[in-house]
Amino acid sequence: MGPPSRSKMKYTPRELKTNVNVSPTSPLREVFVLTGGLLIIIIGIYLLLGLAVDLLAPRISPEFEKQLAPLFMQSIQAEETATASAAQVQSLVHTMQVRCAPDLPYAFTIHIQKSDLVNALALPGGHIIVFTGLLKKVGSENELTFVLGHEMGHYAHRDHLRGLGRAMVFMTMAAFLLGPDSEVSQLLAGGLGLTEMSFSRKQETWADEYGLAVVNCMYGHVGGAADFFEKISKEADPGVFGHYFSSHPENNRRIAYLHDLSRQSGYKTEECKPFP
Repeated sequence: MGPPSRSKMKYTPRELKTNVNVSPTSPLREVFVLTGGLLIIIIGIYLLLGLAVDLLAPRISPEFEKQLAPLFMQSIQAEETATASAAQVQSLVHTMQVRCAPDLPYAFTIHIQKSDLVNALALPGGHIIVFTGLLKKVGSENELTFVLGHEMGHYAHRDHLRGLGRAMVFMTMAAFLLGPDSEVSQLLAGGLGLTEMSFSRKQETWADEYGLAVVNCMYGHVGGAADFFEKISKEADPGVFGHYFSSHPENNRRIAYLHDLSRQSGYKTEECKPFP
């Protein structure tokens, strides 16, 4: 007998259901996950550095702060504008400090700068910048006293140093981490910006409370304290929803809060003193 016959087997390749060379996760999703994780890490580092700034700022001596002041005041003093009311504003600030804020370790210096901005700024060393746009808008000395008292409140809480420190942290992180402009860098910058603004709103509220107390100390009432916010243009007002994306609270909220605080504190409201 011969050997058994072998049947021929035909190989039929089958289509693979999966491809090991293709990730089961969408690349777009991976980008979002990585970007979101990076954003959380960056904001976490920023918050920690911001906390360090908050702890360090109150420990900076006024003497050291005065040594830092010239670094910020060179360009400001070069643009300083002499106005007829400059001496009156300087005299008013001096009276406010002697009468209502003698514990503040600053010799406040007023700098009038030509600009349409209806605003004032607190810089290191007791230097207060007042824009001519503000002087044109104020309708009473009481109103101006509140604005200046608000800036003095920033000094009392050392907000000007906290703000400066946070700005330096932000700029440093942006320089080393964000790199050139791109969609990712803009997303990271936006996240850090919103975090910073939340701190600024708290600082502005504290400064409003301080300014209100100074007005009452100066005149025995708080008439005119909220008038400043009613004169800010609608373009400068963040609005009800824009409040959450701005460094300043919405104007109507600030006015309502000042009125509520005045009632709770038993402050009176009387006629204002003209200025100038």
